[in-house]
Amino acid sequence: MSTLLIQHPSYLDHLTPVGHPERPDRLRAVDRILEHEKFQPLERDIAQIGRIEDIARAHPMSYIDDLHNLAPEEGLARVDADTTLSPGSWEAILRGTGAACQAVDEVVSKKVNNAFSASRPPGHHAEKDRSMGFCFFNNAAVAARYAQNVYGLDRVAIIDFDVHHGNGTQDIFWNDPTVMYCSTHQMPLYPGSGAANETGEANTIVNAPLSAGDDGTIFKEAMETVILPRLETFSPELVIISAGFDAHYRDPLGGLNLVEADFAWATRALMDIADKSCDGRVVSLLEGGYDLEGLARSVAAHVITLMTG
Repeated sequence: MSTLLIQHPSYLDHLTPVGHPERPDRLRAVDRILEHEKFQPLERDIAQIGRIEDIARAHPMSYIDDLHNLAPEEGLARVDADTTLSPGSWEAILRGTGAACQAVDEVVSKKVNNAFSASRPPGHHAEKDRSMGFCFFNNAAVAARYAQNVYGLDRVAIIDFDVHHGNGTQDIFWNDPTVMYCSTHQMPLYPGSGAANETGEANTIVNAPLSAGDDGTIFKEAMETVILPRLETFSPELVIISAGFDAHYRDPLGGLNLVEADFAWATRALMDIADKSCDGRVVSLLEGGYDLEGLARSVAAHVITLMTG
């Protein structure tokens, strides 16, 4: 069995204003490091275009249509203060959702052991009907709903270690007992959600907020005492990772002090849960990470861990 890497050149065509942290160079840095010799054993594929019917399981059609209509033919269209669309954005967004479903196909059908989608823009801030925080469609939510509807999975877990709380994923699954959303994140920080007492209507939202300055030791404690036990009890049939790497100590948008080894440890811990509950099925989707060196090194640590599972 192997690890699948899903990429697409259209991700570079999603343009943002000069100086914006969510920029095409993020993917260039990731692509460069994944060309290293040690990543040659990766299976590689090009992201398919996302299907509207798959996206519509997580977002209402009215929102999908409005976003499509907002995509400009030239220049930039502002969605909110820090979220913009360019002429190449719509394809990049659709490829991100398509790659997420493609990863589910390959992993659930056992063609590969696990998969990593290196896409942009990210998705975990996208609520049911609201774009925000650089995000438009929630790739993790689309993947979870796809796995349930196409493959009949009863329980899917989404684990998010981005420095920012995934308010969008929490919003989409707030009332859903079949999807567990678990998050470590810095608090207070954008977007302001993610308190420990935010548990959802079905008690399947698990938040473990961290404080500015917290390092890998405190991160591991939060994972081991709060998140991993709940995941083990939930016994997911698929593990989806919202893999944001802006909790790295170099990142300009956060204040946590994680290093590459911390992301590798978390990846291994989540793979162990998947080994116990769902034959090792893990789908990982890139979220944040805005220091190019920190992002590249962290992705490398994450992917090499997936490969050695």
